[in-house]
Amino acid sequence: MIYSNKTVIVTGSGSGIGRCVAMTYAAEGARVIIAEMNNETGYETEKQIRMAGGEAIFIRTDVTRVSDITRMTVRAAELYGTIDIQINNAGLSLFRSPYDLTVDEWDMMLNTNLRGVFLCSREAARIMKEHGGGSIVNIGSTRAFMSEPGSEAYGASKGGVVALTHALAASLSPDRIRVNCISPGWVETGDYNLLKERDHRQHFSGRVGKPEDIAKACLWLTDEKNEFVNGANIIIDGGMTRKMIYE
Repeated sequence: MIYSNKTVIVTGSGSGIGRCVAMTYAAEGARVIIAEMNNETGYETEKQIRMAGGEAIFIRTDVTRVSDITRMTVRAAELYGTIDIQINNAGLSLFRSPYDLTVDEWDMMLNTNLRGVFLCSREAARIMKEHGGGSIVNIGSTRAFMSEPGSEAYGASKGGVVALTHALAASLSPDRIRVNCISPGWVETGDYNLLKERDHRQHFSGRVGKPEDIAKACLWLTDEKNEFVNGANIIIDGGMTRKMIYE
C-alpha cells in the first residue's frame, strides 16, 4: 500500500465526502487525522476506520478558528512526526437571495470555505517544509464556474478556492509541496437509491456522482508518482457542466 506510514489530515471528515476520503486513505494504510468540528460524527468516523483495521484519531477542529487549526496540525506532527497530505474538505453551503444574505452569513461562508482552506494549508505546509515536502488537495466545486440564483456566497468562496490553489502551488513549489484542487459536481451523500432516472440522465456518465469518485481522485493527486500535476483544478462531475440542456 503506497500510503503506509503516511500521515493524512482530512478536514470536515465527519460525514459525506470527507468521511469517505478519510476511510479510503486509511484503507490504503495511511494514518488519518479526522479534523472535524462535530464531536459525534468525528468520533464515528474514527470508530469506523478502527473497526476496519485502520489507524485514525479524531481532533476536534473548527476551521474558522486559527487556534484550532494550529493545535490540530501541531498535534498531528507530535503524534506521527510529520504531515504528508492535507485534504481541505470542510465547508458550508448556504443559498439565499443576495437581497437577504446578511454580512454575518457572508463572512461565515468565506471564513469557513476559503479562509479555512488557506489557514489549514499554511499550517500544514510549515510542517511539510521541514520534512521534504508534501501534497495538498483543496475541495472546490463546479459552482465556481456555474450558478443558480442565491449562490453568491458559496460560489465566491469556491471560486476563491480554485484561485487560491494555483497561488499556493506557486508559493509552495520551492518547498516541494504540490497543491491541487478537485471541483466536484453533483455528488450524492444521502440515500443514493432515492435519486430519479432524470437525475442520472443529466450526466454524460449516466449517473450522479458518489463520494468514492472524489476519494479516488484524491488518492491519484497525492500519489508521489504524479508529481508533475501541480496547480491544477480537476472537475469531476460526470460531464454535467459540459452537457447542453434545452428546456
